[in-house]
Amino acid sequence: MKRAIKTLLLTAAAALVLAPMQARADGWVTPWIGSAFGSSIENGRGTFGVSAGGMGAGVVGGEVDFGYNPSFFGTQTDFGNNSVLNFMGNVIVGVPIGGTQGKGLRPYVVGGVGLIRTQVDANSNLFRPAASDNMFGWDAGAGVMGFFNDHIGLRGEVRYLRGTHDMNTSTGVNSIDFNGNKLHFWRPSIGVVFR
Repeated sequence: MKRAIKTLLLTAAAALVLAPMQARADGWVTPWIGSAFGSSIENGRGTFGVSAGGMGAGVVGGEVDFGYNPSFFGTQTDFGNNSVLNFMGNVIVGVPIGGTQGKGLRPYVVGGVGLIRTQVDANSNLFRPAASDNMFGWDAGAGVMGFFNDHIGLRGEVRYLRGTHDMNTSTGVNSIDFNGNKLHFWRPSIGVVFR
């Protein structure tokens, strides 16, 4: 009798472990548009990009964020073609209100580290040399995702991005520890979420 109970319990445990279960990861892709402001360089410049990520068990997850800021340092007349590019790996923490399926809201906080790349092309009118720089950076922000159904929603957030290098915008050249002007800006954005 004991052997039959043990066999029955082991069979039941194996069935529970090996039974197919619903996946709990909640993944998404979000193309977004926004604006860059709050830096000492230029304000109100447009920015766009895409974020992709997922959350295990609906609360903690990871995200990759790519953003492009054309004409970040000013007009092409003053600086030639110029831009700031960011590629960040982030941790995201958010609580789903209404569940992880169907309609619902998910307020969240996000933060991480990655690459910030600046590019300033030569401008022959002002004799500025072309310069580009890759720097370590970090970001932090907060926002909310709202879903209309299982697959589509909207996402709005505000994110702060900061580089580790100081900037010398009078020459278009990036240098470390020059004038105490680290590259930084705020980025409010809105996007469509596909999950």
